[in-house]
This record gives sequence, structure tokens and C-alpha cells, in this order.
Amino acid sequence: MKLKQFIQQETILLVATVLAVISAFFVQPDWHYMEYIDFHTLAILFSLMTVMAGLQRQGIFDQMGRRLLSHTGALFSLVLVLVGLCFFGSMFITNDVALLTFVPFTFVVLNNLGEQTRRRILLPVVCMQTIAANLGSMLTPIGNPQNLYLYSKSSMSVLQFIKWMLPYTMVSLALLVVWAFLLCGGQKEKLSSAVMAKGKDIPIRNHNKIVFFYIILFVLCLLTVVRVLPYNIVFVIVLAGTLCVDRITLCHVDYSLLLTFVAFFIFIGNLGRIPAFNIWLRDIISGREVLVSVMASQVTSNVPAALLLSGFTKNLEALMIGTNLGGLGTLIASMASLISYRQIAREMPRKKGKYLGIFTLSNVIFLAILLGVYCFVS
Repeated sequence: MKLKQFIQQETILLVATVLAVISAFFVQPDWHYMEYIDFHTLAILFSLMTVMAGLQRQGIFDQMGRRLLSHTGALFSLVLVLVGLCFFGSMFITNDVALLTFVPFTFVVLNNLGEQTRRRILLPVVCMQTIAANLGSMLTPIGNPQNLYLYSKSSMSVLQFIKWMLPYTMVSLALLVVWAFLLCGGQKEKLSSAVMAKGKDIPIRNHNKIVFFYIILFVLCLLTVVRVLPYNIVFVIVLAGTLCVDRITLCHVDYSLLLTFVAFFIFIGNLGRIPAFNIWLRDIISGREVLVSVMASQVTSNVPAALLLSGFTKNLEALMIGTNLGGLGTLIASMASLISYRQIAREMPRKKGKYLGIFTLSNVIFLAILLGVYCFVS
């Protein structure tokens, strides 16, 4: 049972490992393997994941959400807050952390609504939170793993990155607001005092000194991302500091994602040393980076697609757009989407089929519109 659960949870890691092993039969291991691995990306990713895990353990994001919620007075504003937390939060705390934090929070909040209202909006709200997290995260280099990797691989500035992704982010935000209005039917339904109370009288769950410690580390990580501080020094500070102050947090870091990166680095590096495959893939991708990366994301998810395709094109801007938009579509197009699906399957097992239908239809609509924006902008 545990093996089956491991395979289900770590499918991408297992696939990446198998691909790396198979490729090793074509390119025998040598010292060049070490050159494949982008230690810069891995170090920054580890540092950011550690900081986010530490802040999440302290309940800081949950408290922020509750305080925002306390200012809502109608169903429409409640939905906007719940979706907005994922959209804007993912820009800074990553799409995974946003969904891990705010989807369970949404169940708690909506359970206090009337049964009819709850039944009508719960699945669409969780679905749209997932889309919001995937789309909000595309604006910043630290919003998701593929952005961090592609940004680190390029020579672009943060402002350039934001400029490229801003049109899609703005359209996404407008679509989410329109969707929320349609869901609520323009109603000005007042919320009960039980829902309003969710944002008040919040117990102090965090240790202020530890929160301050992680905020400092987060600032150091940001300075590394914008290339002000060297990544290796910040990596050591984060690791040593966390070991001394809050070592339990290190057990909550997603090491499987780091190992997935390593396996794909090896696989991609080996493919690049096979001349026939190298030429073939470059020919397919050339001039079609956005379309190919969107399609590849549907079956491999956008992080592996970015890792794979980046080895065969220099048009990182198009690859960045394609892998971010490619997070829409199938359930596995973005692995973060599985977080919401698992929550639905656990809380409402009989509704997971309906959720999947709503999710797929919504994703296809959003993807089609944003691809239209790409055609217009380009």
C-alpha cells in the first residue's frame, strides 16, 4: 500500500529517474554529468522552499487570509478574497504553497455558509483557486519552479521578466473577476456572522522571532534572485540558520522536486550529446516554442516541459510563456493542480468526477483565451 501511494505521489520523480537511467545506456556516465546539473537553480529553489515551509508552519499565511476575510461582507467579495489569495499569494509564496494553504482554508470558511449556497459554489471556487494560483504565479521568477529555472538560465532582469508576463497576468485577473461575478450572479448576499468571525479573534499561533527570522531569509533569497547576492552564500545561511533556529522545517521541504530536477538535468544533458536526437528536437521546437511547450505540458506537466525544452532552444521568452500557459489544460499540466484535486477527493469523494469536469472545461476556456492574447501580442 505504501509503495502504491509513493508511486502515485511521486510519479514525475519516478519517470524522470527512469528516463535518466535509460539515457545513461546511450551516454555512459562521466565527469560531464556534473556539468549538466544547474546548482544555481537548485540552491535558490531549496532556499525558497525552506523559507516558505517555515512561514507556513508558523501559520502566517493562514492568518493573513483570515484577516482579509474579516473585511468581506457579501458573497461576491468573499469569493474574490478566496480566489485573490491564491492569485496574488502565488506570486510570492509559489503556486504550491498558495494552494496547500488556502484550499483547506476555503473548506473551513464555506462550511459556514448555507447548504444550498455552499453546494453551488464550493467546487467552482476551488477550481478557480487552482487556476488563479497557476496564473498568478507566472508573473514573478519565484512564482513557480519553471520560472525560477528559466529566469536563472537567462540573462534577463526581473523587470524584463515581469514585462513579458504582465499582459497574460492582467487578462487572467480580469477573467477571474468576471468569473466570480457570474458565479455569484451579481448577488449582494450578506454573509452570516459565523463567516465574518473567521477573520476575527485570531489566536496567536506563531513565534514572532521565528517569523522575523524567515522574513530576513526571504529577503536574502530575493536578493539572490535579482543577482545581488551569490546563491551559494545565501544557501549556506538558509541551511545553517534553519538548522540552528527551526530544524524541523527542513523535514517539510519538497526534496522530491529537487531530485526531479536533478534527474531531468541528467536526461536532458544526455539527449544533448546524442547528435541525431539533438538536431531532430531543435527542428521541431524552432519557431514553435509556445505551442510545443503548451502541448508538452499537457502530458508531462510544465516543470519537466521547461527543463526538457530549454536544452534545445534559446528563445527562453517564448518557452516561459508557453510553459506558464501550459499549466492550464489537463489535471497534470501543472502538478500544483493535484493539490486541490486531492483535497476534493478527500473531503468530497463523490464529487471528484464533477470537479474534474468543471476543472477541465474552465482550464480549456482560460487556455484558449490566453493563447488568443499571445497571438495578438506577438
